[in-house]
Order: sequence, then C-alpha cells, then structure tokens
Amino acid sequence: MKKSQPMMRILVIGGTRFIGLEVVRQLQDQGHKLLLFNRGKSQRELPDGILHIQGDRQQLVEFKSSFREFAPQLVLDMIPFTERQAADSVDCFRGMAERIVAISSQDVYRAWGRMLGSEPGESDPLPLTEDAPLREQYFPYRSYAVDADDLMYHYDKILVERVFQNEPELPATVLRLPMVYGPNDAQYRLFEQLKRMDDNRPFILLGEQMATWRWTRGYVENMATAIVAAVTDDIAAGKTYNTGAPVALSMKQRVEEVGKVAGWSGKIVVLPEDKLPAHLRNDINCRQSLVTDCSRLREDLLFDDHVSHEEGLEKTIKWQRDNTPTEYDSEKFDYTAEDQAWGE
Repeated sequence: MKKSQPMMRILVIGGTRFIGLEVVRQLQDQGHKLLLFNRGKSQRELPDGILHIQGDRQQLVEFKSSFREFAPQLVLDMIPFTERQAADSVDCFRGMAERIVAISSQDVYRAWGRMLGSEPGESDPLPLTEDAPLREQYFPYRSYAVDADDLMYHYDKILVERVFQNEPELPATVLRLPMVYGPNDAQYRLFEQLKRMDDNRPFILLGEQMATWRWTRGYVENMATAIVAAVTDDIAAGKTYNTGAPVALSMKQRVEEVGKVAGWSGKIVVLPEDKLPAHLRNDINCRQSLVTDCSRLREDLLFDDHVSHEEGLEKTIKWQRDNTPTEYDSEKFDYTAEDQAWGE
C-alpha cells in the first residue's frame, strides 16, 4: 500500500474545468494547500477554501511576486499548449518551486501523425511506450487555426515537453494523457453514439476499418488520480509517463459497451467505408491505432483505476443525458441516408 503523502503547497495553472477540476478536488481532499491561477471563468465550481489568482497565462511572469508569497513546493501546469507558455512557466518558477508537473498529450507520437496522414510510412508498432518515436512534423493542428494569432497555430506538445525536460534547475514530470471522457467533458465524446441510442435507432453504422481501430482512453476521475499521484510522489521527478486505461477497446467494442450501459437494444452494422453515407466517413488512417503502454506510471506510482470501466460509462452517460447539447450539427444525424446505406 502506498504511504500517505505530507501536506504540500501546490500552485495549479488552470484547474477549473473537466480534468483540472477533478484534480483540484482530489488534492484538496488529501489536505494540500492550493493556489489556482486562471482566468476565473469557472470559479463557482471550485471547492471552498482554495486560494485563487485571476489572470491570463500569457502574462504569467507578471504575477511572479504573488506566486512567491504563496511559496509553492510544486507547480502543476494543466494547460501548457505552446513552447512560449512552457518557457514562461519555467522562467517564472525556476528557483521558486521544487518541481513542476506538466500535462501533455499522446498526440506527440509519430503514430498520431501517421493516423492524421502527416507522417509518411507504415503503421508504428503497438503499444506505444514513452520511448516510441515522436512526430517529425510540428504543429499538428495549424491547418485548423484561423490565423497566426490563433492558439492552435502554435500548439505543439512536443515543443512543450522539451522545454520542461531540458531545465535542470526545475525537475519536471510530464504526463501524456489519452482521450479522456467523463462528466463535464465539453467535447461530449459519447454524444454521436448516445444520441442515436436515445433516438431508438435500431442500428449504428461503422466502417470496416473504424470498427477495428483502437485508441487508449481514460475516465476523468482515474486520470485525475494518476495526475495527483505524480504530483505528490517525488519518484516521478524527471520522468515522462503515459496515462490511460490498461485495455484499449476497438471502436466496435466501445460502442457495444456504451450501448450495454445505456440500455440500447440495437445492433452495430459494419460496412465497407465506401458504402457509408458521407457524414459517417472519416479522413483518418484507421490502420494506425493509438494504443499506449501505461505500465510505467502504474508500477512507479502504485497507481490503479479506482473507478471501473462500467461505472465510468454509467457516470458519463448520466451526465450527458442530463446535459444534452442544444446545438449540434444535424447533418451528422441523417438517419434517412443511414437507412438507405444499410438497405433496411
């Protein structure tokens, strides 16, 4: 059994939405003294007793004196999206904090680029360990940016990681998160499946390649617990970890599991991609799955999921049903075209 950790003074950058909010709750439950730095748009959701500084992280260094008064032992950066943001964190907290934990993404891997079609070559072997090849092409979402002022124009977690990993005076822990789902997920990752189920659709269509495609996922409470474990255990200093559930289901298996928990009695129909209606076709390379090996974190930090797969789906489905989006792209639910595609 893992020994209990002493109370720490922890400064969190971000921490008021989805994963960050759950991390903050767990850290507070453990008795740590917390200071949050963010824009303050979701303060009403924060637990009582947490200190807060409102500001834009683009001006992070301007708040250095206020941070020094708090005297953080550890900094948790939940939202370092760009190389500049990572450099600001290092410049601000070097010589102030003992360690920093930075949240990254599994989109750093070359396999991600091969899935998107930006990296040439055959599919990378699975599972992807922390030492698997990284993307050679930077800025994976630049084509989606409105202009050069758009944050996504400069987003790249590879560059973020390098800044933190190359600063000897501020030991860093890097956590590469998977696709995270659960209550308060602004992306509503189960919406397209769950809506069809709640609309009593008798079947859900999947393309042959998509049906077998796998992606490591993680339930939000479990991923928050993994982050908390890395924050509170110095053994994580200087290390990089994959996080995620130990088993990566195929898309077909995933939809089956969602249907089971949602009480759906329909079936999944797998068709060749060229037989799918246009709104169900995807432009990713499904021959490249995104399955990561998360054993290093589990072994180092004695971490295990405390919320079961079924319970996580139950909580997610309940939240999404209670918070159904009122605005969505109706063209993605062309049931007439789906009926015609299957021919029943």
